[in-house]
Amino acid sequence: MKVSVTQEKLAKALNLIKDIASSRNELPILNNILLRTDGGRLLIAGTNLEIASTQYIGAKIEDHGSITIPARLVSEFITNLPSGPVELETKNEHLHITSGKFSSVINGVVADEYPELPTIDEKTAMQYEIDVEDLKKAIVQTKLAVSSDVTRAVLTGVYWHNYEGSLYLAATDGYRLAEKRLIKSDNEVSAIIPASTLAEVSKSVGDEKKITVLFDDSQVCFKTGDMEIVSRLIDGKFPDYRQLIPATAETEIVIKKSDFSRVTKIAALFARESGGGITITASEENSLLSIHSIASELGENTSEATAKISADGQVTLNSRYLTEVLNIIDADEIVFSFNGKLSPCVIREQVKNPDYTHIIMPLKS
Repeated sequence: MKVSVTQEKLAKALNLIKDIASSRNELPILNNILLRTDGGRLLIAGTNLEIASTQYIGAKIEDHGSITIPARLVSEFITNLPSGPVELETKNEHLHITSGKFSSVINGVVADEYPELPTIDEKTAMQYEIDVEDLKKAIVQTKLAVSSDVTRAVLTGVYWHNYEGSLYLAATDGYRLAEKRLIKSDNEVSAIIPASTLAEVSKSVGDEKKITVLFDDSQVCFKTGDMEIVSRLIDGKFPDYRQLIPATAETEIVIKKSDFSRVTKIAALFARESGGGITITASEENSLLSIHSIASELGENTSEATAKISADGQVTLNSRYLTEVLNIIDADEIVFSFNGKLSPCVIREQVKNPDYTHIIMPLKS
């Protein structure tokens, strides 16, 4: 193989791929990334057998070929080179890299020993085309509710499913729930995608406007013109979470997001000793939402904000959960509703037809 590429494009692609490379001692080849000519482009790929990520960059190709080389070493070397052309040439099991006054020889392994990259049959796969920015936003809004408990594997991913003519994403860790309506679609899909896969997708998509998402029985593929990520799905059945979403609310609060965020963050400063617990009180008569928190060593705090309130109510929540969801909602106004101290609290954007619902379970006060 003998090719010429730009340092900028090669460094960017390597940095996106290198973290996929595994450190599994039983398969040292997974520490490597694959370089292979593909038509008029250079393919750069890495896998840990759970997920495979591929980037394509433009290249001047003199001789076709392939090799695998240590991911971290080549990424750090290319990143530290100056801008400009980089020449890559394989000789036996070595990759010769030349750029201006810099040259290096990296010991590699023949590409035949690298695991075959997974693929999905586009003819039989369930397929969606989604705006990249919409997908990235949906990932942010659902991933924060994913569980880190590996003993409950189905909760460590985001559930993609069709419901009433739309594609929904949902995640829950048992303490909070996030649901996002993404696009209208009649495709019937029910799949749990690892949160780590979605993080790689968000990181890897470039300036593309659209991304194609394909599902088969055991895999998902995210694909743009210059990028492809294929991942295994999580086996198991996602819980029937819709029964947790209250149909009505006794207390409904409409409040500016900026006001809600400010009083929550201030109250949280005094809630660190109590596991983050803050008590929210709504007064219909005074049109005030107040948040109270106590720290036995430091003191206590009560912060208030003006709001439209349908009925008096009180609930105690984890301040971190509330702060995190307020940080990722774009709307100017928030609807915060609940049915008493022990009912789930629902947070939505104040719009006519909100496409995002977030639920936080209350703390016992």
